Amino acid sequence: MKSVLIGVGQAGGKVVGALSDFDARNGFGAVVGSLAVNSARSDLQSLPLETVLIGGAEVNGHGVGGDNELGTKVMRDDVQEVLSAIDGRMTARAEAMFVVAGLGGGTGSGGAPYLVKKLQRVYDVPVYGLGVLPGRDEGALYQVNAGRSLKTLTREADATILVDNDTWRSAGESLESGYEAINERIARRVGLLLAAGEAVGGVGESVVDSSEVINTLRGGVATLGYASADAAPDAGGNVNVVTSTTRRAVRSGLGLPDTTSAERGLLVVAGRPRAVSRKGVEKARSWLETELDTMEVRGGDFPLDDDRLASLVLLGGVVDSDRLDGFLERARRAAEDGVAEDENETLADDRIDGLL
Repeated sequence: MKSVLIGVGQAGGKVVGALSDFDARNGFGAVVGSLAVNSARSDLQSLPLETVLIGGAEVNGHGVGGDNELGTKVMRDDVQEVLSAIDGRMTARAEAMFVVAGLGGGTGSGGAPYLVKKLQRVYDVPVYGLGVLPGRDEGALYQVNAGRSLKTLTREADATILVDNDTWRSAGESLESGYEAINERIARRVGLLLAAGEAVGGVGESVVDSSEVINTLRGGVATLGYASADAAPDAGGNVNVVTSTTRRAVRSGLGLPDTTSAERGLLVVAGRPRAVSRKGVEKARSWLETELDTMEVRGGDFPLDDDRLASLVLLGGVVDSDRLDGFLERARRAAEDGVAEDENETLADDRIDGLL
């Protein structure tokens, strides 16, 4: 699925950089344009992307200091400059746009929902959010920021893919190295999803195309799971490999762990065409239907020149997620403790204020 990526804020810019690099290294050609937007000049200087500095009149390149209302304001003030930069990257080839942000900071959490709202009015392609939730130890302000941002982003975007910062951080790992690992894992998962249908490694038997991705990302919250394993040279030896990697992708490889049900699912099995077991794909797809309690599960393969087989699972319309419920409860408690005014209930029951 050929896409334009816009990173907003520090985390958003780094994730877009990692995604663009992953796509280029693998020759997928799915990323047809990328841009990083921030109010902090120093965060833009190290990125291998075209950049736009916003909020110069307000913060003079020094960032918004975690104030996501100010993040919304500086995006609103300078949005025409951002749209002009995006317009130069949008061509007839683009099938979707992704606005990427860390939801706990200031510029990303405040600016991303407003930018999504504006893009929805300008372009006909789907506009998705890709949001990174703050970890449990990242402070009350980050929890409240993310609660407000998530409420607004899910309302404005065609769908929002979530990743929890706690998902892949190891115990004792430094914050910086932990973020680098998270960015790399996001890049692999989202990069493979975007590459679906590009067929860079041969012709698959039942290739997943961009329309199936778009149909799975049809509103609400989404998340991605991934797992891989060594493969036998031929399909007959890989029935169990496909089914076991699919189970691991859902039970231990999701970016939003502890997700137990969703309205829609998409299974992509990546590997050499002769090694992908169609029987394994069908068994894994049937298992997903039972696991998610839905009949709307699509499945197919993605040709990839690799000795391993990988299962990528996209869950759309997430219904039950203990991890998401836990985050929303943290955001509610933080708001009740006085971090922000008038924000004292959960996203679902409309007690956390939106930003727009």
